[in-house]
Amino acid sequence: MQMSRMNSPSVGDDDGGVGHALSDFLLQLENYTPSVPDSVVAYYLNMSGFESQDPRLIRLIALAAQKFLSDIANDALQHCKMRTSSQISMSKNQKGPKEKKYVMTMEDLVPALQEYGIVAKKPHYFV
Repeated sequence: MQMSRMNSPSVGDDDGGVGHALSDFLLQLENYTPSVPDSVVAYYLNMSGFESQDPRLIRLIALAAQKFLSDIANDALQHCKMRTSSQISMSKNQKGPKEKKYVMTMEDLVPALQEYGIVAKKPHYFV
């Protein structure tokens, strides 16, 4: 084991494992098709001033965007479930166990977005 300039231990054998895992991940990334198309991600990256010719980088950003969107949708679903369970407990007029269908509304989406620092307001003409 060697000591690097920052006095932290560095092991040469582990670098090969990390590099191998990274190359495996990049190979898997090439075969994966994210929900957000690469062309959409590339367009918005170019609009923000970011240019890259590496399609793996664009695919990685698309994967991160998909994860971000799925987290928001999952949080909104949890808010919807809490809201509907409180409405059902107030009415107590159930006819048996059924599969529930949930509808995402702005009432569910706004608190989920606020958890990520995004402020969303309903337009005044929908009030």
